[in-house]
Amino acid sequence: MPAADPRLIVPLDLPTAGEARAMIDALGDAVSFYKVGLELFATDGMALARDLKVEGKQVFLDWKLHDIPTTVQRAAAALAGAGCDLLTVHGEPQVMAAAVRGRGGSGLKVLAVTVLTSLDDKDLAEMGYAVTARALVERRIHQAIAAGCDGVVASPHEAVLARQIGGQGFLVVTPGVRPDWAAKNDQARAATPAQALAAGASHIVCGRPVTAADDPRAAALRIVDEMRAVQ
Repeated sequence: MPAADPRLIVPLDLPTAGEARAMIDALGDAVSFYKVGLELFATDGMALARDLKVEGKQVFLDWKLHDIPTTVQRAAAALAGAGCDLLTVHGEPQVMAAAVRGRGGSGLKVLAVTVLTSLDDKDLAEMGYAVTARALVERRIHQAIAAGCDGVVASPHEAVLARQIGGQGFLVVTPGVRPDWAAKNDQARAATPAQALAAGASHIVCGRPVTAADDPRAAALRIVDEMRAVQ
């Protein structure tokens, strides 16, 4: 059995491509799927993403596109040619539909960000929403399906809802995953890897428990072991 589990996505939330490359080297065969987010986007993130694809890795561009439809469509079209696997956009109907148009017939999968995992009901109320996080997630899942998205990003606590609504082939990518042995940090709606998968997640994103560990590879393999117990 290979060391890596393709359901585990490790975010390269590091200041430079050089530090990201050092982390990739440290993880070795324990990880096959990486997230390139905004921190690296501001430097050499796209070049790193292309290098990872050449090396046979899967790449999740977590750039949460959010702009007028024409701009989002053009950006998605540009990114579709890079051969990456997943791209996030904010879960607004016009934005989602534009990204789907932009990716065309490429293999790029579009994921809608429902509600950021750092937000809870109180935060949403302060932002002016008159609904709970769960209710907003539910609405955005339906809107993502209508727009032609391939899946959503939702907290582990809404993964079961996304699976019920989206069906078996729907991608449910869950950040905010923290093993019992790791700190929760800024994730307000966290769960363990096993809990997230049991709830219906297709992929989990687990960062600091891996990248901040004294031995990142050992930490990743510990998470993989927990995941493989949930088939």
